[in-house]
Amino acid sequence: MEMCSLTHFARKQREITDIDKKKFETVYELCDTDKKGYLNREDLKMAVVMLFGYKPSKSETNMLMDQAQAKDSPGVCIEMFMCLMGKKLSSDDHYQQTRQIFNTFDVNCRGFLKLEDFRTAFSRVAPRLPERTVLEAFRLADQDSDGHVSFRDFECVISYGQANS
Repeated sequence: MEMCSLTHFARKQREITDIDKKKFETVYELCDTDKKGYLNREDLKMAVVMLFGYKPSKSETNMLMDQAQAKDSPGVCIEMFMCLMGKKLSSDDHYQQTRQIFNTFDVNCRGFLKLEDFRTAFSRVAPRLPERTVLEAFRLADQDSDGHVSFRDFECVISYGQANS
């Protein structure tokens, strides 16, 4: 049974509210510690941590810096920061949450999950859950029955049923 839907491509964009914008401004001001009028790489990483709860990878930071830096600017100005964080909040919301959950399960940082990873995660969050239920959850996520759950498999299970909501 193929459960992976087109939710990753057809999901609704989240509206950026005035509260979101104010939060972006506040974080920008807090991260521009030297009051230089722009965020450098380290400032930008800290801002992402403060707004989204994770440290961006080197490649994500490079991508954000490349998108944001004007040719004559040493860093990310507030206008570009607001634009980037608004895009990130509206489009990456579900994907980032799913990625964080997957990474929480993937304690060994293998890039895939095994049954033991499911057992460990479920024992922490639902210690009284029957072993049979954990096995069923793993089998459902392991769509090709190879004993490994990739991020794509995991995302398909997490996203199931969200295309219509």
